[in-house]
Amino acid sequence: MDYALITGASSGIGLELAAIMAEKGHNLILVARREEVLQALKVKLENQFKVTVEVVAMDLSKSEQAQALYEYCTNHHLIVNCLINNAGFGDYGKFDSGKLDTYQNMLQLNIMVLTELTALFLAGMKQRKFGQILNVGSIAAFQPGPNLAVYAASKAYVMQFTEALSFELRGTGVSATLLSPGVTETGFVSRANMSEAANAKKGLMTANSVAMAGYRAMMSGKLNTIPGWKNQILAFGSKIMPSRELLLQIAGRILRDTTELHKKIENAT
Repeated sequence: MDYALITGASSGIGLELAAIMAEKGHNLILVARREEVLQALKVKLENQFKVTVEVVAMDLSKSEQAQALYEYCTNHHLIVNCLINNAGFGDYGKFDSGKLDTYQNMLQLNIMVLTELTALFLAGMKQRKFGQILNVGSIAAFQPGPNLAVYAASKAYVMQFTEALSFELRGTGVSATLLSPGVTETGFVSRANMSEAANAKKGLMTANSVAMAGYRAMMSGKLNTIPGWKNQILAFGSKIMPSRELLLQIAGRILRDTTELHKKIENAT
């Protein structure tokens, strides 16, 4: 029996991916920090879709947890032919106002865990000549991210890593797909303290629509998918921008903190 492993499966895009894949008949290994949420999700998906769901409660932002997760799957004879690296978080605000341990945990989760899990599970996929890897990136990867400096840089890594990996995997039976959503209706905005960011206040896509786009792209072996025409325009625009300075100015306006603007308006009324 083979499984699809989803990190960050307790909420947002990961939760929606779990529901979509269960509906399509995939057995699941769901990984997140909150065991009670995972257990409730396990019962719901198994009862509704008659699939097998394994849950692993762990904080992947801590060191050596990727290896521990791989060993858990190996020791329990869980064959992973689909790996969805969804877990990740951001922190909104000026770089020097953030905390170093937050950045360390972010880079561990957004970059190192994704890389480690891919390396660990890829060997078996290549040996079986079948497998799918879906890495959840962000349109933040397409330009610098003022007020999201570390997060945007981490997602730029995810983009370039996935694209290079996809090329290397040609002819192996294993595919690598990059899902690059914009700001989505998930817990990301609140966890990243982005409620005052200009681009977090309008036109958000639903987690379900983003997850469905990612699932379809992964199953078809597509390299890149950017859900939503607005996000596609932003990503395309960053590629044809005549200068990095102009791109930076536009990104800064999109990601600006509107707190001070709101205060000025309140004071004037």
